[in-house]
Amino acid sequence: MTSERQRMDADIVCVGFGPATAGFLTTLTRALMKPDGTPAFESQVMPGMPLQIMCYERADDIGFGCSGVVTKGRAIRASFPDLDLAKEIPNAVAAGEERVVYLQDPVGASRRTVGTKFMDGVFKAGQFAMRKGPSAQELPWIPPFLRKEPGLVMSMGQFMSWAGAQLMGTGLVQIWPGTPVAAPILDGDKVLGVRLADQGVDKKGNPDGAYMPGMDIHARLTVVGDGPVGAVGRRLDRHFGMPVGNHQHDWAVGMKAVVELPAACDLKPGTVIHTLGYPEPEIFGFLYVYPDRTASLGIFVPSWFDSPIRTSYRYLQHWMQHPYLWRYLEGGILRSWGAKSIQESGARGEPYLVGDGYARVGEGSGTTNVLTNSGVDEAWRSGVILADGVVDLLRRGESFTQGTLTAAYVRRRRADALDKELQTAKKARDGFQKGFMLGMMGTGMTGMTQGVLNLSVASVPPSRRIKPLSTVGEGKIPADKLSAAVEACAKAKQPLHDALMTLAGWPEIPFDGTLLMSHQDALFKGGKVQAAGGFADHVTFADPALCATCKERTCIEICSAQALMPGEEGGAPEFDREKCVHCGACIWSCSKALPDDPERANIEFGAGSGGLHSNEN
Repeated sequence: MTSERQRMDADIVCVGFGPATAGFLTTLTRALMKPDGTPAFESQVMPGMPLQIMCYERADDIGFGCSGVVTKGRAIRASFPDLDLAKEIPNAVAAGEERVVYLQDPVGASRRTVGTKFMDGVFKAGQFAMRKGPSAQELPWIPPFLRKEPGLVMSMGQFMSWAGAQLMGTGLVQIWPGTPVAAPILDGDKVLGVRLADQGVDKKGNPDGAYMPGMDIHARLTVVGDGPVGAVGRRLDRHFGMPVGNHQHDWAVGMKAVVELPAACDLKPGTVIHTLGYPEPEIFGFLYVYPDRTASLGIFVPSWFDSPIRTSYRYLQHWMQHPYLWRYLEGGILRSWGAKSIQESGARGEPYLVGDGYARVGEGSGTTNVLTNSGVDEAWRSGVILADGVVDLLRRGESFTQGTLTAAYVRRRRADALDKELQTAKKARDGFQKGFMLGMMGTGMTGMTQGVLNLSVASVPPSRRIKPLSTVGEGKIPADKLSAAVEACAKAKQPLHDALMTLAGWPEIPFDGTLLMSHQDALFKGGKVQAAGGFADHVTFADPALCATCKERTCIEICSAQALMPGEEGGAPEFDREKCVHCGACIWSCSKALPDDPERANIEFGAGSGGLHSNEN
C-alpha cells in the first residue's frame, strides 16, 4: 500500500474529453511539429520532446457521450475542410427534412394553464394552414434561427470516438478515459494543475487497505472542459464566483434513447423532428433519424418546470406514445438510453474564462446557444479559439497568465462570430421564468429581431422554482388521496412520481419489454456501466440535516437512473453509485439552498467512476 501522493508534470493538461476539448486538441496538435518532423515547441518538462499534453476523461471510454446531435457544424467542418463528415463519421448523415411539431394532449392529464389552452386553440384553429398529424400540427414555416440545414445528424458517442481516434493517431496527445479528476490544484488564485480522484477508499472517502492517493498533475496550462457538472469547473466557480450579472440558474436534463425503428417506419435518414406542448407544455422533444433505421430521440425537462414531480423517464415514455410519434415508433426496439444535464443559461452562465494557469472552454464556459438550441459546434469553436491563442503565446514564448490568456483567448472569443451569436441569444429564454406562453413569445421575439427586442424577466436560483408538494395535481388530486399516496410511498421507500402521475390521470405505461420498459429493466439495457470499486460516492449532501426538512425530494423524482432513493425517515436520500449515470440533474433539482449561500443547493456532485457505456448515444 502506498500513501504518498505522486506527482507528474506536463505542459498542458485537459479535463474532460468533449467537443470543446476535441476542438482544442485538434487545432493545437496541427501546430506542434515542423514540416521536417522536429518539435515546433519544446517541452519544458521533457526537454528535446514535443509538448507533453494529457487529457483525462471520467467516462470509461471517450465515446460514451450521451446524445443524438443535429448541428450546422460550421466550426467542425472548418476544422476538416477536405472531408465529407457525413461519410467519415460513423452513423452520421446530412440533415434533411426538418419539422417543428406542436403536440396536443391526447390523454387530458398534462398541466395546461389558461395560456397553454389558448395556444392549443390557436394551433387547432390554424391547422388548415398546417400539415396535420394525429393530435398534432406541424408548423408551416420554421424560423431561420431554428433551421439546421445543411447540417449534420450524428451520434455524440460516435463523433467523439472518431475525433479521439484522429487525435491519438498523431501520437501528440495522451487521452486517459476512466480517470476522474477530483479538483484543481490551487495556489491562491493560480491553478497549478489537477488532482486525480483517490482510489482504494470507502464510500465516504476513507482509505482502506488498497488506498492509492490520486496523482497530482502539474501543468503550465490547465484547460477545463468538463462540462456544466464537472468537479473541476464547479470548484473553480465556487472559488472565484461568477462575473457580476451572470448566473447559472437555468438547466434542463435530456432523457434520451437510441431506438431501432420498425421496418414499417418511413422516416428517411437525416429527418429532424422537434416537438413542443406535450407531455407537459414546458417539456420539449426531439427525434433524429440515423442511417440503418435507427433514431436518437428524447425529451428535455427544464428547471423552469415548476412541479416537484420531475420524472424524466416516465415522461419520456408518455412522449413516445403520443400518436404523432407512436406511428413511427410502435414495434421499435430500445437499444440504449442515457441522460445529461444541460446548462441553459447560455452567455449568462459564462464564468471567468481565464486566470493564472487555466482557461475554460465548452458548455461549462457558457457556449450553449439558447436561441438556436445548439451547443456542440459552439463548444468545438471555443476550443479552436483557445488553441489559436495558445499557439500564439507559445510562438512568443509567453507564459499562461490571466493577462496573456485574456489577450490571446478572451479577446479572440469576444471578436468571434461565436460570441456575437451567444450575445444575441442571451435573453431568449427569459420569458420561461414566467411560464410557457411568455417563454415562447420571448424566444420568438429574440429570434425574429436578432436580439434587438427581448422579453426580459428576472431569474431566481433553481431551488426557489420548486413548488411545495401540496401543489401537485391541483384540481386533479384530492388532498386526502395526495396525503395517502405520499405516506404509502414513504413506507415503501419509493419515489412519488408514478403514484402521483397515475392519480393525476396519466395512464399506466403498457410495458412491452422491447421499447417500453420499466425504469429498473432499462438500467440493464445498453446504457449503464458498473462503477469501478474503490472510489468515494460522488453524490453527497452538504448538510444532511436540511434533508430532514424537505418534503418535495425532487432530487429523487428527477434522478435519471434511480440512483437516489428515499432513505430512513427524517434522513437524507440514499445514493447508489452503481446506478448513477452522472447526469447531474440532482444538483439543480434540490429545493434546499444552503442558508449562507442561496445560489448553492444542498447536493454536492464530485468526481466519480461509472456512468453510461453506449457510444450509440
